[in-house]
Amino acid sequence: MKKLIYVTYQTFPANTANSLQTISNIAYLNKNECAVDLYFPLREKASSGDYTTISNYYSVDSKFNVFGLKHNYPHGKVQFLKPLFYHISHFFWSKNIVKQYFKHNSQDFFITRSDWIAYFLGKQGSSVAFEVHQTSKLRSFILKKLSTLSNVKIIFLHENLKKRYEEINYNKNIVLHNGVDASLFNNNVSKEKNKIVFLGKLTRFNQTRGIEQLITFFHEEYVKENFSLDIVGCSKKEQKTIMELIKKHNLEDKITTFEWLNRKDAISKIQTAEYGLLLNTPENEHSYLYTSPLKYFEYLYAGLKVLAVDFPSHNDLPLSKNINFFNLKDTESFIEALKNAKEADAPSSEELSLITLDSRAKKIIDFIF
Repeated sequence: MKKLIYVTYQTFPANTANSLQTISNIAYLNKNECAVDLYFPLREKASSGDYTTISNYYSVDSKFNVFGLKHNYPHGKVQFLKPLFYHISHFFWSKNIVKQYFKHNSQDFFITRSDWIAYFLGKQGSSVAFEVHQTSKLRSFILKKLSTLSNVKIIFLHENLKKRYEEINYNKNIVLHNGVDASLFNNNVSKEKNKIVFLGKLTRFNQTRGIEQLITFFHEEYVKENFSLDIVGCSKKEQKTIMELIKKHNLEDKITTFEWLNRKDAISKIQTAEYGLLLNTPENEHSYLYTSPLKYFEYLYAGLKVLAVDFPSHNDLPLSKNINFFNLKDTESFIEALKNAKEADAPSSEELSLITLDSRAKKIIDFIF
């Protein structure tokens, strides 16, 4: 059996799409006969190094080794100057962990989403695959520093991310979008006619995703008379705010909100809908250009017709021919997308098999080893 060490500055369990993506990918690497050891910092009060706690939280059943490590740094403990303390803590934790646990380790293969873990492992000669999920000034600096190293491989989450760094000549790189956990889906689920679902938090990077504008679409007669909306996975604070807005627009009978659900319950909820919504505003560069939303692949696998704001990131997603695009500031374009979606063909079973986590894990293993 192959062996892979996953080191990350993320912490677990956590109610974020990124943490879910990491655990789900590890589970499927394990299912494909690649034993994974997970190392991460215990940097929050809720952090846990207990496998059972993590596996139950993320609804995974694949056994892997978990090592929650001490984090004696300010990030997660202080509530001021958070960005600064994040970067300081990330740097020193990564440097010390590599030195303490993996110094001069050239026998094992590593994978990480952490800039500084990739940097320190790469610089000491370890074989490491660096998963690049978004861009930043620090990431650009790290990628340039690592580009000449033959022991470093790059996994880009989106084709636009690879294009963003096309001036850098990497030893080896690949584009792998997110994938869906097919084991969580049930067969023969009854769907609620004309139900639209949005899965996830209502903000990203402390910016609205545009849910307020979406609510105004329900003032249009065609939308209000024919469709309903479920918002699944918002925080308590978000739910309170959005409920006030729903009441203000007298749409309580059309829009329903649900707080965060575990993975199985969330999947069960979206499977009952007919339409899945990808929503964001163009102000955030990552959302506009580089995002590969986990919910998108879940919508497709659940048999939903996908509605999405017309962003470059969404246009370059796998199976984007199945997306019905609209302009968030144009109600008529949303109505047109709804009408087009009614007639749209569904992906084939062969196409759906290519967007699973099982398929992604196989590609990661082939790429790394």
